[in-house]
Amino acid sequence: MWTLTKGTSMARQRLLLAAAVLAFIASSSCHGFQIEEATIDAIHAGFKNGSLTSTALVRFYLDRISRLNPLLHAVIEVNPDALRQAARADAERPSCGPCRRCGGGLHGIPVLLKDNIATRDRLNTTAGSLALLGSVVRQDAGVVRRLRRAGAVVLGKANMEEWANFRNLEGLGGWSARGGQGRNPYVLSADPCGSSTGSAIAAAANMAAVTLGTETGGSILCPASLNSVVGIKPTLGLTSRAGVIPISPRQDTVGPICRTISDAVRVLDVIVGYDARDAVATKKASRYIPRGGYMQFLRTDGLRGKRIGIPNGFFNYPNGTVQHTILHQHLDTMRKHGAILIDNINIANLGLILDVLNNGEQIALPAEFKLSLDAYLSDLSYSPVHSLADVIAFNNAHPIEERLKDFGQLIFLVAENTTGIGAPERAAIQELKKLSADGLEKLMKELKLDAIMTPNDSAASVLAIGGMPGITVPAGYGKLGVPFGICFGGLKGYEPRLIEIAYAFEQVTRVRKIPTFSP
Repeated sequence: MWTLTKGTSMARQRLLLAAAVLAFIASSSCHGFQIEEATIDAIHAGFKNGSLTSTALVRFYLDRISRLNPLLHAVIEVNPDALRQAARADAERPSCGPCRRCGGGLHGIPVLLKDNIATRDRLNTTAGSLALLGSVVRQDAGVVRRLRRAGAVVLGKANMEEWANFRNLEGLGGWSARGGQGRNPYVLSADPCGSSTGSAIAAAANMAAVTLGTETGGSILCPASLNSVVGIKPTLGLTSRAGVIPISPRQDTVGPICRTISDAVRVLDVIVGYDARDAVATKKASRYIPRGGYMQFLRTDGLRGKRIGIPNGFFNYPNGTVQHTILHQHLDTMRKHGAILIDNINIANLGLILDVLNNGEQIALPAEFKLSLDAYLSDLSYSPVHSLADVIAFNNAHPIEERLKDFGQLIFLVAENTTGIGAPERAAIQELKKLSADGLEKLMKELKLDAIMTPNDSAASVLAIGGMPGITVPAGYGKLGVPFGICFGGLKGYEPRLIEIAYAFEQVTRVRKIPTFSP
């Protein structure tokens, strides 16, 4: 006789649930419309030919969430008004001409929002924390207002690493008190990364057509890479941060996480632009928005003539590994399609930039976080907590639910001890600006680079401290089936050329495959 330990019992339960999920997926369709991996263009074609409605699409996703979420923990809550919004979109569609908003774009498309993006409806906005459960915002976040104006259906809120992974130094591994432990849909035991954990998982597992994430330093690029989806981290201020539970106004940004470059770019077109509630940043960045939008840069020849730097210090995969082999194949493919690759180049002070404990970020960010969070909380119509100190006290009062013994709240405690932006913080911010100016910014200008290319989110800090954009694209799968990605990063406002490069790369490599739900 033998008995299952708690660990093996849970593993067996996950295996059985994964098998059930695969059986469900194998039979998934919606009145003849194949929804799995469907792009926004395909969905609109279904709307147009009558094989699909927004209501049927939302019902499909709600059913899929109910079946997959016990395994993946990608979604915190679904919108009780999603079907009503879908029905309204269906009712609008027959009377719309080709120039109206329902002729394309995101009209009738379900969107899942990271749980730190505020919605003025019956959904909660909590950053995954029980401390904010029941809080009421005064109005939609700036990006949500743009989504609603475009006719999108708010499907629900995605799980995330609690407080956008800014509670402790070690990270929360894709966990939140409200959403539980997010799981990578390719290899359930693998790191799903964060903090936009649920957004990436949901996009990868076809639990939504479109998702939004946020990033301060890797929170879009990392989960997108490790869940084999596309993530766009926009230039700082290109998208409004108003109504987003903050960390730092210097680094926070909102961007799409989707299955394809074209879908992500279509979403980007909708959410960029000036917002009076984030006036300084959005006004400054609005000059980067191209006339005619970003869709025009989806070019299959987008690699031709592009100068792409391969900086030292990132591609450290050992010879013979799957990653090393595949990434070198990708480099050859890019050259064949006209890219000019400049390798063996160095970003000045890279070691210090990547050392987040000593580069100044851990001096500046805690102070910025306390100021920004207290301001956000003070603007709520109702909240159980009114300051960072209240959140700390809540966690202390609920140590089991908030897993205080496992994770602690060291960064919260450090932040609470700050007293605003004083001389040390200003010096740290100036040092970060100098590191960026003398580092990637100088290198790209001197070598006339269109982009740099790095694996996964390894250059996230380099891009973050300069408010610079990045796009990650699926690049392959490791020996055990865990996904990895390629990130193309550039200077502020370089989205058009990054989109050209990333789209062309995606089209010639065609790496992405559906999740396997392996143990």
